[in-house]
Amino acid sequence: MDDNEELDYVEEDFYATLNLPRSATQEEISKAYRNLSRIFHPDKHGNGENKQKAELMFNRTKKAYEVLSDPHQRAIYDSLGVKGLETEGWEIVHRTKTPNEIREEYERLAQEREERRLQQKTNPRGNISVHINATDFFSRYDDEYYDTGLLPSIEVSGMSMSQSIEAPLSRTEIGTLSGSLHLQNGVGSGNFLLSGKRLINKGWFEVDCGAGNGPVLGAKGSRNLTNRIFLTGGTTFHFRPNAIIPGLSGTSAIQLDKHTVGYLTYNAGLQNSMSTVVERNTEKYHCNLTITLGIPHCYIAAAYTRKLLEQGLKLRVALKCVQGGTFGFLSECGAEKKVSKYSSVSATVCVGVPSGVMLKIKIIRSTQTYLFPIHLSEEIIPAAIFYATVTPLLTYFVLKKMLFDPMNEATKQKNIEKVKETNSARMAEKRREAESAIALMGALFERIRKDELKCEGLIIVSALYGKFSDVENVSLEEADDMGFVQQNPLVIDVRIPLQCLVKDSQLTLYSPSKSELPGFYDPCFGEEKQLKIDYEFKNKSYSSVFADSDPVRLPAVTNETSP
Repeated sequence: MDDNEELDYVEEDFYATLNLPRSATQEEISKAYRNLSRIFHPDKHGNGENKQKAELMFNRTKKAYEVLSDPHQRAIYDSLGVKGLETEGWEIVHRTKTPNEIREEYERLAQEREERRLQQKTNPRGNISVHINATDFFSRYDDEYYDTGLLPSIEVSGMSMSQSIEAPLSRTEIGTLSGSLHLQNGVGSGNFLLSGKRLINKGWFEVDCGAGNGPVLGAKGSRNLTNRIFLTGGTTFHFRPNAIIPGLSGTSAIQLDKHTVGYLTYNAGLQNSMSTVVERNTEKYHCNLTITLGIPHCYIAAAYTRKLLEQGLKLRVALKCVQGGTFGFLSECGAEKKVSKYSSVSATVCVGVPSGVMLKIKIIRSTQTYLFPIHLSEEIIPAAIFYATVTPLLTYFVLKKMLFDPMNEATKQKNIEKVKETNSARMAEKRREAESAIALMGALFERIRKDELKCEGLIIVSALYGKFSDVENVSLEEADDMGFVQQNPLVIDVRIPLQCLVKDSQLTLYSPSKSELPGFYDPCFGEEKQLKIDYEFKNKSYSSVFADSDPVRLPAVTNETSP
């Protein structure tokens, strides 16, 4: 299910109020304010109902101008929005700081808040791995003394669980409690570890103590020697009934270039080995090469992962060759798909000697990882490889269609309804403001339209904004199930406000959401909206349709078609 973020309170867009880009200069801000003041100033509308409407629109325009014309307030608004001006803005940042300093300060604070939020979500961390033996599917063992049954058997051959919890003790000290359980072929083991880490200048230091197959004590640390080189090392002591087994490990790393890092690691103790790793990580791909010399095995491994960020997809291939007591190799091919902001699933097909064919299913939910290695055959069998490849794909598409998509849509609609309820007063106010603005634009509309007719300029014939089920036949009225004609609640007429925004036979809209423009409001909150404009230019008719987030620049006769 998708992790739909809860929509927030709908805030005013001061740039849209003045129909300006976020990069507008002070001169452009002042000019836009003067133009709108000529329309909405209360002194220009007598003492009747129109004056009250003008006061409403003028105060909104004035508020937008006051914020955007002040460099300090504009910097806070750009970083935090209206809430920053009302609360944190002036409480944290000195008025004497420059706009650039304010922006940098708020970006830093926002990053810290995001890191704190992420840190809360990463505690605790957990991993569950369930090893499944399904070799009976493809290579059944026939025994004349044992009835194997009609259906192949599936066994859980092993299981492991691990969990850790981090607790910041101070700004420089972190405590970690972790534990794990392992069960393989009916034999189980477990351990727990208590760690204390302290951040020091250019590195950190950690002390560990735990118990499992006897007590364990250890210490490790890391230090940056230069901007490109750092060292990590540690030692452990495993206390057994008749011996103390020491362990030693050390890693040196060097930044070879912006995206490439090299590692040299040495381990001594329970296992002796030396390995070299070269890793390259860019926005488009990740690859690494590992060479390990050790007892009892030596191996060379290479892996390449292609990142398709727009599709939320990662494709991975890997190869590993082992030389030791017995020769073997392992090849992997898999994909990882992001199904929500905090969740992803992956499937990997592993083919090797002497391991055979294995399918690994991994589910990642925030900081919890669930791994299901399914052993399909002890030998390389084409049928096992085929089903290991096809079955995860079919399963994903079926679940996506029947489970993920409906649940995501239901969650999205639930959030939209919640925000509608939260912002009902604000949305009603926006509609009143739009109606008031249109009522005050009458004289300006007639004047601009008359001037444009004289020079055969830009004439807005029709302009509809909202959710369109049929772009060609969209209208302000629709027939209900009984055939009665009623007003379309998802579409509004914005011909007058658009004509009033025409300057020198050109119309330019900058706002990412047109619902914040003067004379506009959102008729279908949470839905995808469009703007359809039918217009005339140089005595020729044109029609254009824009998505809500698209900029609008008219006339664009070279890109439009006459109706």
